Amino acid sequence: MDLERHDFQLDDLVERIKDNDHRLVALQVPEGLKMQALEMMDAIEENSAAKVVLAADPCYGACDLVHDKMRMMGVELVAHMGHSAMNIDSGMPTHFIPVTYDGDPEIDPVVPILARHKAIAEARMSKKEEELTDEEAQERFLDAVGRVAPLSGTRLGLVGSIQHLHLLQEYKERLEKAGFDVEIPIGGARLTFPGQVLGCNYSGDDPTIGHYLFLGSGDFHPIGLVMHTGKPLALLDPYTGEAGEMSLERIERILRQRMGLIFAVDNANSFGILIGEKPGQMRRNLAIRMKRLLETHGKKGYLLALDHVGPDLIDFYPVDAFVNTACPRIAIDDAVKYDKPLITPFELEVALGEKQWENGYQFDEIP
Repeated sequence: MDLERHDFQLDDLVERIKDNDHRLVALQVPEGLKMQALEMMDAIEENSAAKVVLAADPCYGACDLVHDKMRMMGVELVAHMGHSAMNIDSGMPTHFIPVTYDGDPEIDPVVPILARHKAIAEARMSKKEEELTDEEAQERFLDAVGRVAPLSGTRLGLVGSIQHLHLLQEYKERLEKAGFDVEIPIGGARLTFPGQVLGCNYSGDDPTIGHYLFLGSGDFHPIGLVMHTGKPLALLDPYTGEAGEMSLERIERILRQRMGLIFAVDNANSFGILIGEKPGQMRRNLAIRMKRLLETHGKKGYLLALDHVGPDLIDFYPVDAFVNTACPRIAIDDAVKYDKPLITPFELEVALGEKQWENGYQFDEIP
C-alpha cells in the first residue's frame, strides 16, 4: 500500500477542534493505518491546542466505534479515520475523517471478465415468449449460493471500498464507453455513499443488476458480496492495477464448509450465543430470539456478551457450539480458528429444521 498516495483529510477535524476548544481528542484508526497513527497525532496537536490519545485497540470498521470508555477518560471528541458514519449512536461525539487513494487503473484487463460475466447474467434472464418447465426455470434462475433468484436486467453494478468511491463516477463513464450498462447502486441507511459496500451490508443490490465490478483490494468485501447477491463479481485493484474475479469455486468451498458446520451441530445440546458489545454490532434481540428458539427444541442457550470475539475468549466454555450475532463476518472468515463449531443464526435455523438449505444460503447481514 503506497501511503504517499493516500489523502488523510485532517483539516476539517482541526477546524472542529478549534471551534469547540476541545482539549482532549481520541484518534481511532483502522489496523492498516496504525503505523501512521503517531504522525497523524503530531499533525493534529501541532495545528490545534488539543492533546490526542490513540484508541489503540483493534478497529475493524465504523461499527467498531470508541464509546463510553473514552468519555470516562475525559475525551471530548473521537476522530475516526478511514470509515463513514453509520446509522448508529456510540454515545460519543465522533468526527469521521475521509481517506482517499488516487489510484487510476486501466479497465482493459477487467473488460474480458466483465463480458463473460454479462453473458452469464444474460443466460439467467427469462425470455417472456419462452415457456419454461419448473426444472428449466430452476436451472436458469439458480444463483451462486443456491437461491432461485430471477433477474430483470443484466446491468453492471459498480461498487467499491470507501477509499476508492470517489473513482466510481469516472469509471462508470469509462465502462459505458466500453459497452456496459452501469449502475452505481444506492444502499440502505447503514451505507453513506452510492456504490459503498460493507462486510455486513450489501443492500444496494436489486434484480436489474446481473453482475458486479468491485474497485478495491483483498477478498473481504468480494466474498460477502457474492454470498449476499449470488452474482458474478469482477475485481479491479486500484493499488496494483490487476484484474480478477471472485471465483464461484471459492464460494462453493465456503458453502461446503458452512454445510459441514451445520452437520457438526446436529447433536449439540448447549450453545453459547455471542452478543457483540460494539455499538454497530449489538444485536441483542436476535440473540434472545436464538435462545428462545433453542429452548423450543429442548436445547440450552447461554448469552455471552463480548466487545472482542476470539478463540481464546470463548473456546473454554463448556458448551457444544457457538452462535454468532456479533459481526456477521466472524463466523464466515474465522470459523477455522475455533475448536468448536461457530455458526450464524441462519445456520442454526437450518440445523434445527426451521429453514431449508435447499432454498438457498442466506448471508447474515446487519441492516
